[in-house]
Amino acid sequence: MLGLTPRLSANLETLGITEPTPIQTKAIPHLMNGRDLMGLAQTGTGKTAAFGLPLLSAVLRMEGRPAPKTVRALILAPTRELAKQIQDNLRAYADGTGVRIGLVVGGAGINPQIHRLARGIDVLVATPGRLIDLIDRRAVRLDDTQFLVLDEADQMLDLGFIHALRRIAPLLRKERQTMMFSATMPKQMNELAETYLSNPVRVETAPPGKPADKITQEVHFIAQAEKTGLLIELLDKHREELALVFARTKHGAERLMKALDRAGYAADSVHGNKSQGQRERAIRSFKAGETRVLVATDVAARGLDIPDVRHVYNYDLPNVPDNYVHRIGRTARAGKDGAAVAFCAPTEVNELRAIQKVIKREIPVASGRPWEGAEPKPERKGKPQHRRRRSGGGGRGRGGQSRKAA
Repeated sequence: MLGLTPRLSANLETLGITEPTPIQTKAIPHLMNGRDLMGLAQTGTGKTAAFGLPLLSAVLRMEGRPAPKTVRALILAPTRELAKQIQDNLRAYADGTGVRIGLVVGGAGINPQIHRLARGIDVLVATPGRLIDLIDRRAVRLDDTQFLVLDEADQMLDLGFIHALRRIAPLLRKERQTMMFSATMPKQMNELAETYLSNPVRVETAPPGKPADKITQEVHFIAQAEKTGLLIELLDKHREELALVFARTKHGAERLMKALDRAGYAADSVHGNKSQGQRERAIRSFKAGETRVLVATDVAARGLDIPDVRHVYNYDLPNVPDNYVHRIGRTARAGKDGAAVAFCAPTEVNELRAIQKVIKREIPVASGRPWEGAEPKPERKGKPQHRRRRSGGGGRGRGGQSRKAA
């Protein structure tokens, strides 16, 4: 029905993918017709196949091989984990077709990447920083690139990524097809779309920022010093199930992982201080069930597609509220159920309020009493808001730590 080549259709059937998801049903026909597109859908709903299958179909229709150092299609992703996940999925879809799918990310040796690019690549999945390094070394040319995909485009709006994008995009052919996909829709997204998309179709399968329906959410109001004890207590109720725990900082994630290890849990960690090899080994072990608890920073908030993750814990609430949606989207994937548990310390009141504003609902309270300011204040017409005090000095925790946490 979607016009895919017989080989791609056969591969999907082998993978157990027989019915398209809503985002795939809406996006693939437009992309097969060559339209630029902005796709908005919840995490875990098949966005990679929504852009990957039309991309592979287009590449398979092209004649010959790519010239040395050239790339026919470029997919930009904000994190190494997401880039690797995209490459793995595309290779599975394209099995037996001969399509060359490359990956260039930081944290891995650059010389092997230069060697692979020298032969030319059909589809290149890249993180922006490493791609710019390779451009500067004249290891890759983008003047033959006819397709551009921005996955998790909202994160591309972050300061470092938007500057990289402004440098990369002009190097591509002007006559190209561009696709943007995301689960959240910051206000600046429209500006990004106007800059890089030409007369785009917008497809949307859920309100931006809305978590999957099968995720149950709850929040515990608890002092920061008591969080580890509560986490261990809750983890003990489902020792045989996979749990993903998010911490705000790299050092905090490592300390928490060691505390869980001392408590007898098979735990590992993923964060920016780990090498790419260490991160990939930790994720493989988690997928295989050898590690039951994975502690991570937001580098794992996108790109981890592990259907067996039943529990996501927000040990620390994220400074960027949209990241909450991406974090809890690591569970309830492929139609399964999942649980998302948040811990809120007095200094995190503002973060909780911002999250509830993004998801447009209050998170049910599981224990503790809401700290002052955690509950939405009623609108008062003509009257000033006189209760301005924040409990625990929450203002500083938001500004001073956010850049270090990144």
